[in-house]
Amino acid sequence: MASAAADNFVARPDEGNDPYNLIVTDLVALIGHIQASLRLIESAIEREALLAEHDPASNIFVLDDITPRYIGASTALKACDTGLGIALRLLDSTAPARVLN
Repeated sequence: MASAAADNFVARPDEGNDPYNLIVTDLVALIGHIQASLRLIESAIEREALLAEHDPASNIFVLDDITPRYIGASTALKACDTGLGIALRLLDSTAPARVLN
């Protein structure tokens, strides 16, 4: 604690329950979940493309395949990821100062 005091930083005992920190933690967790979902969707699309290459009937085109659903979900998740990233940056730029003089 003496080192923290020397750096003009005072740690609050209830800092773990600070609403700001809780919001940031939630945003970071949401971004992580969204990015994991995006990776799952991308791997599913790649897997389907690989299966289609090895399928002897791959020269037959089906208009109602599953890829458009993946692309729609991916687009929505990318929009969420972008929005949450912006929210996190805005929240971080308006964060109350944690350094006391």
